[in-house]
Amino acid sequence: MPYRLVIFDFDGTLADSFPWFIGVLNGVAERYGFHPVRPDELELLRGYDARRIVRHLRVPGWKLPFIANHMRRLMARDIGGIAPFDGVPDLLRALKDGGVAVAIVSSNSVDNIRRILGPENAALVAHYACGASVFGKPAKFRKVLKATGLAMDSVFAIGDELRDIEAARRVGIACGAVTWGYTRADALAAGGPDRLFHRVDEIAAAIL
Repeated sequence: MPYRLVIFDFDGTLADSFPWFIGVLNGVAERYGFHPVRPDELELLRGYDARRIVRHLRVPGWKLPFIANHMRRLMARDIGGIAPFDGVPDLLRALKDGGVAVAIVSSNSVDNIRRILGPENAALVAHYACGASVFGKPAKFRKVLKATGLAMDSVFAIGDELRDIEAARRVGIACGAVTWGYTRADALAAGGPDRLFHRVDEIAAAIL
């Protein structure tokens, strides 16, 4: 069955926000009392899944919602410095023109996402399921699937972290991973996505 819906993650997949994230992370660590990230351990952490990162940085689980809300507010403050990756507007337009709907499932806020995409690109997204907790993407995926009524084998999810792959597997949909985001390519490959994308323009070619 051809794909009729692509569910994208946002940060690190459609939006080039990783440099911003690294720039604010240690200030957030100081505020919420978890370990800062040393420059020499950054690549190590980019090979971990979310649970292992949380353990490594000694982030108390009960603080995660507060940290996530704070990060959303910081991004809203700094929104002018974050943009979609090159090729993303063309990708969204190609999918829509090809009859494939687009959804975004993200831990970020819908307001931040719309502002980064801009009105024209944001209008190409049919469904937003935002504000997911760190481990809450499966529920958001199910919400989108229920809203669309599509068969699971007609849906493809794309993200840049191991938790995106895990979430897709939990709900039973195919998935791909992009190598230009938060997680290293070798770690993503080991996570077993159905496709590994190295360039934005590879996505439309695989879906359409």
